[in-house]
Amino acid sequence: MGVSIPILVIVIAFHLIAFVLAVGAERRRSTAKVQPDEYDERTYCVYGTDASTVYGLAAFGLLLISQTLVNGITKCLCFGRGMMGGSSTTCAIFFFVFSWVSFLGAEACLLAGSARNAYHTKYRGFFRADHLSCATLRKGVFAAGAALTLLSMIGSIFYYWIHSKADTGGWQKHQNEGLGMATSNYTESTERKG
Repeated sequence: MGVSIPILVIVIAFHLIAFVLAVGAERRRSTAKVQPDEYDERTYCVYGTDASTVYGLAAFGLLLISQTLVNGITKCLCFGRGMMGGSSTTCAIFFFVFSWVSFLGAEACLLAGSARNAYHTKYRGFFRADHLSCATLRKGVFAAGAALTLLSMIGSIFYYWIHSKADTGGWQKHQNEGLGMATSNYTESTERKG
């Protein structure tokens, strides 16, 4: 199996779009303001936009598709043909584990951030209660997901590249090589016998 440039372009594009969406989700996190209720003595939270939830879930989906593509092509390191032994196989295993750890971390940050950002409290307590606050997502969750998305991209690219090298044993098929066609000595041997 050789390295496919279109596959690399797709994987890089999905990771970079997921990174941009995660950064956008960090910048567009929900904010909340406390408003007094006009009918009773309670206060409630008024939340801003939910755009970061959508951005986070879109980044989650793109990252999932990209990881599925890489592992589907390489047959997840376990189900394909046996790889040639040596340092290439060791590096492929390292980057396989690295890409999966960073992928799972990024997915956890993006999913948890999206879920927490979508959570809105209705009422927060009685009027003039000073220490109560509206539930919002802490700063940095989507940023951590964005950073782990870049690490996942690096791990996936190196895993795919080294896996394809280890899968073929580092040998490349040369052009215009094959069996040489020579003249047959069959006619000469039959004439000598006859």
